[in-house]
Amino acid sequence: MSVDPRLTPPEGTGQFLRIAAGAAPLRKEPRPDAPLLTEAIFGESVAVYAARDGWAHVQLATDKYVGWLPEWALDGPLQPTHRVAALRSFVFPGPDIKLPPHEMLSMGGRVAVIGEQGPLAIIAPRGYAILRHLKPLFDRERDFVTVAETFLNTPYLWGGKTSLGLDCSGLVQVSLDAAGISAPRDTDMQEKSVGIEVPFEGPESLNRGDLVFWKGHVAIARGEGTLIHANAHHMAVAVEKAAVAIARIAAAGSAVTSVRRVTTSS
Repeated sequence: MSVDPRLTPPEGTGQFLRIAAGAAPLRKEPRPDAPLLTEAIFGESVAVYAARDGWAHVQLATDKYVGWLPEWALDGPLQPTHRVAALRSFVFPGPDIKLPPHEMLSMGGRVAVIGEQGPLAIIAPRGYAILRHLKPLFDRERDFVTVAETFLNTPYLWGGKTSLGLDCSGLVQVSLDAAGISAPRDTDMQEKSVGIEVPFEGPESLNRGDLVFWKGHVAIARGEGTLIHANAHHMAVAVEKAAVAIARIAAAGSAVTSVRRVTTSS
């Protein structure tokens, strides 16, 4: 079996830390203008193998992706208790929402709640978050398609995973995570491992929650003949007729390669 370099950790023993920024860029090389591979989200655990010029060579604990993170985004490990269920939220330095927030939280972020104060959750090691924007770690959404729909009109960003910008596989990964379903980061990985393959017999054969794959692209079927996907045609997360998207992408050079049906047991 060939080794996927995207998921191959550096040599040595990693030190486990966590992401202490709302979102941190994971880049191919240790420089700010290097290609963005993906984003690491607040509270995510990472194994750090080396450091160079303010960058850390890491492997993400969630999807095993390897790359370089800015060291300023890292802090000591914490055991999360809650996840961010809102599209985006904030961390305040004190128990007052009129204070200027010192961090933005994105859907899927993990926090350690150590207390409550009115409408706010006290999170470790310091800070206050909006309690109603959080859910217990294992309180999962019932329909990941509904989660994906909350990102409608979010700008397209290659490698992005937040409501400020995300790509097709990032939308799938974040939405599935909210429903308690683990998924790898890239479309080719998702096509091999998420759900079960079902025959594609045209747009009318798609069920709500089916993942439709092309070479280098993925969309989520919503039912009633529509798809939702982050795509470079609209440069945003968009809903459109499945038949229209399939025809346009075919004209650009790729037919549907497979359909994967997702269940809550995936």
